[in-house]
Parts: sequence; C-alpha cells; structure tokens
Amino acid sequence: MTTTTKEEQFLAQAISLATDNVHNSGGPFGALIVAPDGRSFDGVNRVTANNDPTAHAEVMAIRNACASLETFDLSGCTLYTSCEPCPLCLSAALWARVGSVVFAADRHDAAQAGFDDAVFYNFFATPVEERAMPVRQYVLTAAAPTTSTAPFDAWSTLTARVDY
Repeated sequence: MTTTTKEEQFLAQAISLATDNVHNSGGPFGALIVAPDGRSFDGVNRVTANNDPTAHAEVMAIRNACASLETFDLSGCTLYTSCEPCPLCLSAALWARVGSVVFAADRHDAAQAGFDDAVFYNFFATPVEERAMPVRQYVLTAAAPTTSTAPFDAWSTLTARVDY
C-alpha cells in the first residue's frame, strides 16, 4: 500500500500520542479518527488508568469523534492507529461504519511488547463448544414472566426509533 504525506502525518501523530501516553499512565496505543472535512479526533489507551478494559485508543477516538460530530455513523472517516486494531477495536470501527483503517505496527509487534491478541483471534476461530469462555443461549420457559425476544418486539413497534 502506498501512503500519502497526509497518511504519514496522521500515523506519526497516532504514534506520538501512543508514545506520550506511555508517560501518562497509559498503554502504548494512540489513534485518530479523521473526518472527510479534515477534522481529527484522538484517543489513547486508558485501560489501566481508568480501570476500563474497553478504553482502547481506537475506541476512545471513536467515542470522541461521535460525541463531537453528534453521530454514531462515521462513514467516510478514516481511523489512523499506532497499531493494528485488536478484535474489540476492529468491531467498534465496524459498528461506527468507519470508512477505512490505516495502522503502523502490527499484531506481532504488539505481541513482542507483551500485548498478544492471539487469544482473542483464536477464540473466534475455535468452534463454539470448544471455547475457553462458555457463551450459551438460555431459552426462557413458557412460565417465565417475559419472552427472550420482548426487547426486540418493543423495538420493532417503536415508531420513533433511530435505526442503526
């Protein structure tokens, strides 16, 4: 992939955010969401600083962009990140409808520094019945006070809903 000067600048900024964050009680990850009009919204990893396992740099950048742009749809935006997004961050980017992702270091570089996401990639590649953390459906009985699909039934009939 050929990079442009702007892409290099945005990646350099994400890397700088990550490096500075290391010296501010955070993890070595930084990210930027860049909107089509050029506005950018940054995020850094605050997992240990905030005791929040979802406070990854990419997620924080997405949160900042969505709050500032007053939308949950980041179509047309680009996510620049200091490292290849983990499954959590990639999922967040997909939910936010980010247009594209550009990263610097990859998952192997992160693993060498002690951030090995292989367990997460392996989890999704493992058959459901063999996964380390059981995730299972429990179907409510007819005697239950409600049905499993009650929230979806309510959603489907709500005329003022905002689809996403």
